[in-house]
Amino acid sequence: MAITGNATMSINEMREFAGFEPAEQRYIKRALDIGLGRRDAFKLWARDEGENAAIRSQYVAYQELKTLRYEMPRDDSLDEVAGFVGKMTRVAAFDLGQERLSSFSAFRFLYERLLGAEVRPWLPSIFCSAAALPQIRPHQRKVLLQSLSEAAATAPGWSTREPNFYPEYVEEAEAA
Repeated sequence: MAITGNATMSINEMREFAGFEPAEQRYIKRALDIGLGRRDAFKLWARDEGENAAIRSQYVAYQELKTLRYEMPRDDSLDEVAGFVGKMTRVAAFDLGQERLSSFSAFRFLYERLLGAEVRPWLPSIFCSAAALPQIRPHQRKVLLQSLSEAAATAPGWSTREPNFYPEYVEEAEAA
C-alpha cells in the first residue's frame, strides 16, 4: 500500500509540475540544480551571457540555503523566526525578482524541494513578504500576491510528507 501511495503522490507532483508555464518549469529545474548541487548549471542552462550572469547571481543568493536548512524554527521563539524569515525572504525575493515564477504554487513547489517538507508552514508568509517588496515590479507584485489562495494562506496544518518528484533537465525537451 505504501508503494501505491508514493506512486500516486509522485504522479500528482508530476501533474502539478506539468501545469506550470514552460519558463517556470525551466527555472525550477535550474534552481534545483543550483540549490541542491546536482549539476553545473553554467554548462547545462546558460544560453547566453545574460543567463550566465543570472546563474552566477543565483549561486550567490542560494548560499543562504545551506544555513537555512538548519535554522528552521523548531518552536514559537520569535528570535528564531526573525532570523529565518529575514534570510528566507532575501532568497525568495531573489527568485521572485527573476520574474520566472508567477505563482505561489510554483514558489511552493520549488522551496519544498530546496528545503524539505518542514518549510511548508513558513512559505505563505515568506512568499507574501518577498512578493510585497518594492524591488518587485508593481504588476508582478499584483500577480504574485493574487496567486496565493485563501486556503494556502490560512491552512490549519501542513503535510510532513517529503516531496518525491524532483524534475530534472531532459536534453530533448530543453533543446525544443
